[in-house]
This record gives sequence, C-alpha cells and structure tokens, in this order.
Amino acid sequence: MQFSEVIGQNTVKKTLTQLVNNERIPHAQIFLGSRGSGNLALAIAFAQYVLCENKQGEDSCGRCRSCIKVNKFIHPDVHYSYPTVGTKVISTHLLKEWRAAVEENPYQNINQWLKTLGADNKQGNITKDECLSIIKKLSLKTFEGEYKILIIWLPEYLGKEGNRLLKLIEEPPENTLFLLVAENIDLILNTILSRCQVVKINPLSDEEIIQTLIEKHQLSEDKAFNVARLADGDYNESVRLITELENDNAKLFLEWFRICYKGNGVEMVEWTNNKVAKIGREGQKQLISYALHFLREFIALKMTGDESKLRLQDKEAKTAINMTRVLGFEQVYKMMELMNDVYYYVERNANGKILFLDTSIQLHRIFRKKV
Repeated sequence: MQFSEVIGQNTVKKTLTQLVNNERIPHAQIFLGSRGSGNLALAIAFAQYVLCENKQGEDSCGRCRSCIKVNKFIHPDVHYSYPTVGTKVISTHLLKEWRAAVEENPYQNINQWLKTLGADNKQGNITKDECLSIIKKLSLKTFEGEYKILIIWLPEYLGKEGNRLLKLIEEPPENTLFLLVAENIDLILNTILSRCQVVKINPLSDEEIIQTLIEKHQLSEDKAFNVARLADGDYNESVRLITELENDNAKLFLEWFRICYKGNGVEMVEWTNNKVAKIGREGQKQLISYALHFLREFIALKMTGDESKLRLQDKEAKTAINMTRVLGFEQVYKMMELMNDVYYYVERNANGKILFLDTSIQLHRIFRKKV
C-alpha cells in the first residue's frame, strides 16, 4: 500500500517520510487513531516506504520487489500480530484470513475481523503464545530488506501479556521496527507506552470522506455529504452506511431507551434475554459505544439548539429532539457515567443478562429522577 492510497492524513504522511529520509526512524511507534481514521493503512504504507528500493520523494515506488511483496502482505521481513480467538491460536495460523481481510478493507474494525474468524460471542486476545511467537520471529535476521518490521494491530488486546515484550521493545535486535496500531491509549500498558513514540492520527474530515465516496463509490454529492456527516470521521463506517439504510445499533439503542423510559419490568427482562444477550460481548461494546455517541450528540443539541449539526440519522435525530424536553444535563451525565461503567464491565466478561438488566433499571431511575 502506498501513501497515495491512504485517505487524507497528509501531515502525518509528510512526518513519516521525513523520518525515513532523515534516517531518524524511532524503533517503536504507536499509530494512535480512532476507528476508520486509517492508522492501520498508514502503518502498512510506512512499512512499504521504509523497505522500498526506489523511493519516489514522498511515496514508495509501488513497483520494486519489496513494494510488491508488502502490498501482497507476503514480505518475509514484515510481520503482523492481531487479536485472535482461542488460547493456543497465533497470528501465523490466520495469515490467509488476515491477508484477505486487510486487502479487502484496511480500514476494518475489530468486530468485522472477529466476524471473519467466526468468533460468535468470544472476545479477541493477543495471547502468551502470540508474544512468544513474536519474540521468536524477531530473533531471526532480515531476509531481504534492511529492516524487520512488526505491525501489531490493536495492542490494547495484549493486556498484561504485553509485559513479555517489554525487553524486546526496549532493546530490540538491530534494525527492528515496532509499529503499534492503536485506538485506545488508556488500554495499553504504561510500560509499553513509555518505550514508544506516539504518532497522533486525527479522524478524517467530512470533506475527505465526501471526496473519497464521490470518487471511489460514485455517490452523488448530496448522498456523500449525508453519509460523511453520520460517519463522524470513520471511513469504514461511511462505507457501511452506503449499503445499510439504518444503523442496527441505533435501532437497538432506541428500543432499549424506550423500554427503560416506560420501566416495564417484563419488557426489560425480555429485551435483555432476547436481544442484547445474543449479540455477544463485542456487539454489546459496540452498542454501548453508540449509546455514548448518541448522548454526546444530545448534549451538543441541548447546548446549542442547532439541529442541523446532529450526526444522527433521521429517526435518532427526532428522538434526540424529543428527549430535550424530558432530560436535563445532570441526567444525561449520569447516563454517560453509567455507560462507561457498563463498557468496562463488558470488557471484563461480566454476565451480559445480569449487567444489562441492572443497567436498564438504573436508566429507568435516571429517567424518573430517582437517583
């Protein structure tokens, strides 16, 4: 992948090429960006630029032996690590699936990747065996290029196992580069963070997404504008919105909030058992992420009164407008605190039925100002 294929991020691209051309490449970098910002695509393009045999100013040539192999994800000196499912499964076992998934969509999110693996309700992890595999891979000499490069997608999934890589990251073998592609810096071990240089990658602008949707997906300007507004800087989400007229998380969230507002105990139990318990932990995390997005948009609406800037689809926007008459700021802040707590507990494998039923009861109490 060349830098020219990565959407936007021109400032970051320029910084990365200067590091290579000035021979000042940090041995460990964290490409930190939100979902759909292109941090994985940038890491791959950077690896290709580093190994390119005929650099063209601010981009790789795309034609040399190294570029062709990196582009096909088969370069022997570029290694990938990513979340897998199962205690003994390592990235090497899933190279075929990984190559196909990233070639199709380098802006993919964790839910799409786990769906590719048929994870069902299981969460992804980067395991002890994966860390040992990384150590073994990087102990070998380079095969073709000047550098060995390890791209770790979502190091947040390392957890405490990341401690096994500390010495390797701090004192890497000669000409070894670590590119950690992350979305949430708070979930990365501080001991790893202190050994890495952070490359901050901003969400894509609406204009960048609009231009890409028009050129690559042949959308009309009006439709591209509406999709970009809803995608909120996430190109991957914008592609999904092209084909999906309604957001499943939005539908599920609105249904949940209506049930909580009414406070019917039977409906709460049925919704918890028949809806949220069946979408798995990653689906539950996605639902909570959408809930937080909705509440942030609601606060902006209540503060400004400007309905035109709502990053919500029509049904959700109408709900938000109606809710301004019944919800105050204090109630919304309590809801957001509750959602953050729920996300924390879902990540730590809390029982979904119990957790979401309890959350539904708490939401009802907030709606009725009983807390």
